[in-house]
Amino acid sequence: MPQTFAELLRDVKGRIREVDPPALAGEGPGALILDVREPDEYGQGAIPGALHIPRGLLESKVEQAVPARDQAVVVYCAGGARSALAARSLAELGYANVRSLAGGFTAWKRAGLPWEQPAVLRDDQAQRYSRHTLIPEIGTAGQVKLLASRVLLVGAGGLGSPASMYLAAAGVGTLGLVDDDTVDASNLQRQIVHGTDRIGMPKVESAAQTLRRLNPDVRVETHRTRLTAANARELCASYDLIIDGADNFAARYLVNDVALALGKPVVHASVFRFEGQLTVFPATGGPCYRCLFAEPPPPEQAPSCAEAGVLGVLPGVMGVLQATEAVKLLLGLGTSLVGRLLVYDALDMRFRELKLRRDPKCPTCGDGVDRNSIPISDDCYACRR
Repeated sequence: MPQTFAELLRDVKGRIREVDPPALAGEGPGALILDVREPDEYGQGAIPGALHIPRGLLESKVEQAVPARDQAVVVYCAGGARSALAARSLAELGYANVRSLAGGFTAWKRAGLPWEQPAVLRDDQAQRYSRHTLIPEIGTAGQVKLLASRVLLVGAGGLGSPASMYLAAAGVGTLGLVDDDTVDASNLQRQIVHGTDRIGMPKVESAAQTLRRLNPDVRVETHRTRLTAANARELCASYDLIIDGADNFAARYLVNDVALALGKPVVHASVFRFEGQLTVFPATGGPCYRCLFAEPPPPEQAPSCAEAGVLGVLPGVMGVLQATEAVKLLLGLGTSLVGRLLVYDALDMRFRELKLRRDPKCPTCGDGVDRNSIPISDDCYACRR
């Protein structure tokens, strides 16, 4: 016999388990709280820490978001009807420990229990970043986190160009650019953030124009200066992460030392002719750049791109990989390159991975080193004990 909705709901509630708000609040952490309301409802307030999957997408999304079928789950909606139906669907999918919140979010608020106003995307942002938010590991919460993130790029040249463009496209909310150089015709073979019409323009201003045009969500902070011991702390302090695209050893050592002193992760890359190198130096300590290169090589053994040349597309590969590592670090996803050096040979189209180990005698991250006492100097050797 056909059922009315009221009859269906009564039948469903007779088959599932419910929990009232005070009882759930008294349980403490353990159960995953799943919000199945529509996005506009969720944006008006939610239970802190809740995972949001709209009811219409539940069956297609929940397996990726909650892979463990034995995970304790409490589902809620506005008043308890949709969550009851969702609990039944989850049980049919094999989730063995599912309950519905009696009275839903309305009852939760009436009980005086804590709730929060989640950060949500505007309609235009939801469209722009839809391919991110479809990924369960990112979702809306991850994209909101990217929009709130701040990344400093040291260098607006070969590596900084692709890294900054992909970070801007990804919606990293604030990008800082440090560079004191101007655009030269010889840059244009690889520095894709600039154009022929900008020859002679400061690189940070040229890059800022491109990035703002690419994504108006992104705030670009320009620092037309060379990174020095006098300004490094102030420049780096307000950012979450540093992209090292410097083209000289002095700047790389300075980035390393300041980042360690401030507790900031560094995504480092370098290029030379047909070869690129990439690694991540963690905020928590080594291995750091001085573990990789205890001291700079003689100038004749490490000529610059202006002296030795570089394949134009090579910085594109390495800069995009820098942006990839940065996004992972900002979102806490995957396994970073900490302790590993990725070496790319463009001629052989081969990637190799070398293990990096922290040097216990390293002057900046070794045993017994006090971060607060790391000397910040333009002299590569100033940190020697």
